[in-house]
Amino acid sequence: MKSFEIVSGDITKIQADAIVNAANTTLLGGGGVDGAIHRAAGPELLAECRKLHGCATGEAKITEGYHLPAKYVIHTPGPIWNGGTHHEQDLLRNSYRNSLALAEAHGCRSVAFPSISTGVYHYPLDQAAAIAVRTIRSFLKHAKKVGKVTMVCFDPKTQAAYEHADRITHV
Repeated sequence: MKSFEIVSGDITKIQADAIVNAANTTLLGGGGVDGAIHRAAGPELLAECRKLHGCATGEAKITEGYHLPAKYVIHTPGPIWNGGTHHEQDLLRNSYRNSLALAEAHGCRSVAFPSISTGVYHYPLDQAAAIAVRTIRSFLKHAKKVGKVTMVCFDPKTQAAYEHADRITHV
């Protein structure tokens, strides 16, 4: 049975086959969830990320989880919000879709996401939540391995936006 759930918490503490990192294009760590994941995983994560030579916005790359409870970290740079006229919707959708496809290719049964691009990249939360929920639910309908996806929200406002998007989204 496939499931999608929305929880409040710290993604670095989540038990899942893979957690997704809302990375920047260098993959070398940063602020927010990216910095928290790098700190929790330990210096080995940065060393492996250096070998990946970055990642384009909307694409995804995978590393080991090191000191995290997750086996893998899937890194995806989401789009920076520029008013919605620079293909931000497509790029954000691709971040979720490509992360899930990479999890599927590596045999992951469970994946946990943060809210991609809604922090320092300023993507409007309600719009981002709707894109994320639609993309995740659509992917789950056809997934062969991935059966559980968790959206891990870092504050009540984010959780409320994702819960609202889940209620009104019909795939």
